[in-house]
Amino acid sequence: MTLISFVVPAFRVQGYLRECLDSILGQPETDIEVIAVDDCSPDASGDIIDEYAARDRRVHSVRLPENVGLGPARNIGLDRAVGEYVWFLDGDDWLAPECLTEVAERLRVTRPDVLLVDHVRTHWNDTATRSAMAEVFPESPGPGTFRLRDRPQAMHLLHTAWNRLVRREFLADLGLRFAPGWYEDVSFSYPVLMAAHRIGVLDRVCVNYRQRRAGAITRTRGDRHFEVFPQWHRVFHLMDSWGPATEALRPAVFERMIWHYLTVLGNGQRIAPELREAFFAQITADYERWLPPGGYPVPDGVEGIKHKLVASGRWRTFSALRAASRARDSARRRARSARRRVGPVARRGARLTRDGLLREYYRAELRRPVDPTLAVYAAYWYRGYSCNPAAIYEVARRLAPGVRGVWVVRRDRVEAVPPGVEYVVAGTPAYYRVLARARWLVNNVNFPDFVRKRPEQVHVQTHHGTPVKVMGLDQQRYPIGAGRMDFAGLLRRVDRWDYSVSANSFSTQMWDRAYPATYTTLEVGYPRNDRLVTAGPDEVRRLRAEFGLDPDEQVVLYAPTHREHLPGYRPPFDPDRFVAALGDSGRLLMRSHYFHDRDRRPGQPRGWERVRDVSGHQRVEDLYLVADVLVTDYSSAMFDYAVLDRPIVLYTPDWEAYRLARGVYFDVTAEPPGAVASTFADLLDLFRTDGVRSDAATKAREHFRARFCTLDDGRAAERVVRQVFLGEPDERSTRC
Repeated sequence: MTLISFVVPAFRVQGYLRECLDSILGQPETDIEVIAVDDCSPDASGDIIDEYAARDRRVHSVRLPENVGLGPARNIGLDRAVGEYVWFLDGDDWLAPECLTEVAERLRVTRPDVLLVDHVRTHWNDTATRSAMAEVFPESPGPGTFRLRDRPQAMHLLHTAWNRLVRREFLADLGLRFAPGWYEDVSFSYPVLMAAHRIGVLDRVCVNYRQRRAGAITRTRGDRHFEVFPQWHRVFHLMDSWGPATEALRPAVFERMIWHYLTVLGNGQRIAPELREAFFAQITADYERWLPPGGYPVPDGVEGIKHKLVASGRWRTFSALRAASRARDSARRRARSARRRVGPVARRGARLTRDGLLREYYRAELRRPVDPTLAVYAAYWYRGYSCNPAAIYEVARRLAPGVRGVWVVRRDRVEAVPPGVEYVVAGTPAYYRVLARARWLVNNVNFPDFVRKRPEQVHVQTHHGTPVKVMGLDQQRYPIGAGRMDFAGLLRRVDRWDYSVSANSFSTQMWDRAYPATYTTLEVGYPRNDRLVTAGPDEVRRLRAEFGLDPDEQVVLYAPTHREHLPGYRPPFDPDRFVAALGDSGRLLMRSHYFHDRDRRPGQPRGWERVRDVSGHQRVEDLYLVADVLVTDYSSAMFDYAVLDRPIVLYTPDWEAYRLARGVYFDVTAEPPGAVASTFADLLDLFRTDGVRSDAATKAREHFRARFCTLDDGRAAERVVRQVFLGEPDERSTRC
């Protein structure tokens, strides 16, 4: 018999599900199965589950035709489980490395009905807080088992399904199922403990309980939080049906119920102000209904006062007490903030320079009406006219002619703006004016921190590549690569987004976790790649002629990415030796990352007739179209170039160092878009032997394109314009 069946429900967890499944399947203990239930999730969760099931026989995919909710989804997984124990793990949480070895040993040795394990709350800012295990059990409970009546303090551990493993036969004999609705853990976790004859505790952190910044019910206001009441009612109804066996536990269970109700009420992110009085009234009603005849252990201090106010139904006093507490906390925060502002206020006069006056002008413009016809575009920190914003701009001129598009560019990049394109120079009064008054703000990076999001404005984040390296909040785990990134400031910028444009499902999944906020994802393909799809042979011939490239020459584009953790690093690459390996008809175009634009010097490399530095060329799509082969490393260029279905070579001389220091989302050397070379000698051999076009390289490219390029059909920019500027729905949205 399989030892552990993991039941993993999935609904809107595409950004986290891979980490969850990897944390299970990567454990040393392999006597497991994973029943992953796609609860008709509208994102790519179901596709991720199918992907894992296809490559690991321990994973079983269950796709539900309609959304049933977390509790029923767990029941469906439970019905398919064959393991001796069942572990219900949520799709956005993950296991600690190697914890399953100790868990399995404890299960095999003690055979408990329930094994409680420890956890940490892992917050979005990469901090973690311990559970109450140390307070509940100041001394290690050891490997022995017990009944709840002997150690009722076990109820003070968090009442979730995922911090306990339950013997499947015990659960079947008990006939206990998850109830529908929110707070479904309550009517499962407490009854399981009350009915168990053998409870074990493993005081080892096994679960990382993700505290999501957005998307969790604990951060969702609404009346569905009233569903906590019927869940607790089920607990007491079960106790009534079980009779004297659990009567001694009633006072402790009652105390937990009131504690839980007050916790929900006290969370300002759950109960809206207009619902608080009704919620409090229901607490009082349940207090009167379920109060044990002999009373219960009332907490000390402020918590005890709250219990007494609930017992007497004194909402006004309770509300006043809460308001006073919040006012006191607010006053303390203001005092701390005032102390921090002493220095800046003292320096205010020194800041009234030209920039200071322009910022004052910007604030004045914010008080003027938003221009309903104005759209502002920018790319790569105002480096010019390019990338996804340029593609959207061009389609918007055609489909939404009533929208006036204005570009923001640096003063030294004005000459790169095409004729007929309206622009403003960054830092001028016109720049501040359009930022303050534009209806739409479209950028492939973030606008500066001073930009304030007005309610009438729409911010569109187009991004500028499918991520290989980790991005956003995920960089917190890789401090070498993150450098001095201000993650709190990053989130303030992300909170301005209304739309996030995604090239493929994989990017959507990674953006969800890297940039957690409430924006709408437009998974439409990359607008800048439309041209790669629609360009015909005539345009390719024209471009090659403009670059001075003959039709019969083999043109290779070398485009490595930069290394944030190694400023100035260049991969070992000798252009002269490379073109020699290409043969007499070979030409090499070299393009450095845009971060290195200030490092460039005029002139060409040696042998410039066959080697050309094209780093300054504004439209990278031109370079893709003229190139017969792309050589890159970890750059997102590979995803764009794959649209053309031409050979790609990954040259990865520092893969292990890059992966460890910078962090990556997947092993691009194991799932490459073509041939892979880890040394320069290997790279030369690939071109000497034409290994870049081998059957293996072609099959790898086919698989890569099927995963990342299916949305690039030449209409990505149009889809963005129709949804963002014209308000038309996406006709391709068919998920349940």
